[in-house]
Amino acid sequence: MGQPRRITKKYSTPKHPWRAERIEEESKIQREYGLKNKKEIWKAHASLRSARQQARTLLAKTTPQAEVERAQLIARLVRLGLLKHDAGIDDILVLSTKDFLNRRLQTLVYKKGHASTIGQARQFISHGHVTINGKKVTAPSYLVKAEEESQIALSREFDFTTASEEAESSG
Repeated sequence: MGQPRRITKKYSTPKHPWRAERIEEESKIQREYGLKNKKEIWKAHASLRSARQQARTLLAKTTPQAEVERAQLIARLVRLGLLKHDAGIDDILVLSTKDFLNRRLQTLVYKKGHASTIGQARQFISHGHVTINGKKVTAPSYLVKAEEESQIALSREFDFTTASEEAESSG
């Protein structure tokens, strides 16, 4: 019978496929954040583009409904840890793709020191060794909320010290 909902892409590809400067920039970001492919960059860019577009339209409106929507947009980005609590609608326009990539679980596991490399962080997550608030999360692209950031931990059944010692002795 199939699924009733229409599945749409969460990103859009670049307008020109072979721009050397864009490819080099994306490759640099891909290495820095340990991304599997460029599609992950495009998804983060699409999220940023959506938030900025919404902010621009809300800046132009002066209705009471626009005020409510501004507050909701800012609250959503504050929950994700992209903005501070006292941020305004103009602060959304300053955000970059790297801000979204910094909120990924893979990046935070690496920056918190749970993994020695960004690739190892991705492997720990995909193998099910990382938990948030006691729940296993296996998506490296999971956007960590600000309140969940302190609850990121390696799972109890996984002992990182013995795994790293075994790798050193075998390598």
